Amino acid sequence: MAATTDDPRDGLGGDPDAVIRQLYSGHARALHAYVARFCPDRASADDIVQETFIRAWRHLPQLSADDRPVRPWLFRVARNLLIDANRAERARPMTVPEQSAGEAGTDSGLEEILDRQLVSAALAHLSPAHQSVLVETFYRGGTMATVARELGIPHGTARSRLHYALDALRQQLQEHDSIAC
Repeated sequence: MAATTDDPRDGLGGDPDAVIRQLYSGHARALHAYVARFCPDRASADDIVQETFIRAWRHLPQLSADDRPVRPWLFRVARNLLIDANRAERARPMTVPEQSAGEAGTDSGLEEILDRQLVSAALAHLSPAHQSVLVETFYRGGTMATVARELGIPHGTARSRLHYALDALRQQLQEHDSIAC
């Protein structure tokens, strides 16, 4: 590898593709190690190195005419690309994921409040026996056995009341929906 850096022009004459392959094989590993220290991930470092060699390919006639070594030029281009990437990252505004139209209204909690009011109004139209079974089961999280014990009724009666209470609640909510539409 010392042979590639001792020659000032690094053998820049001849076929451009062969010259770039030669430059890449002689300098890519060191250039990538340098760039990787300043990049957040490997993909970013790969992009910087790739862009560096693209610019070398574009400027091959000027590099061939110059009698200075190419390696410092490659590292300078990579450094400039790193600076540009850093500036672009700082200048780019922070992106916020876009919300769909359905999600936009739920942030305020208004929908949840309206749902609670709707369920409360529907519960008010139920009998006290049905209300107590629903409240004990769904709001307080009781099992059927616990609800039956709390209300002082048989287990089968609690299950039956829950079934009919849910039917009555569903009917109240459907009536509200038909009125609202």
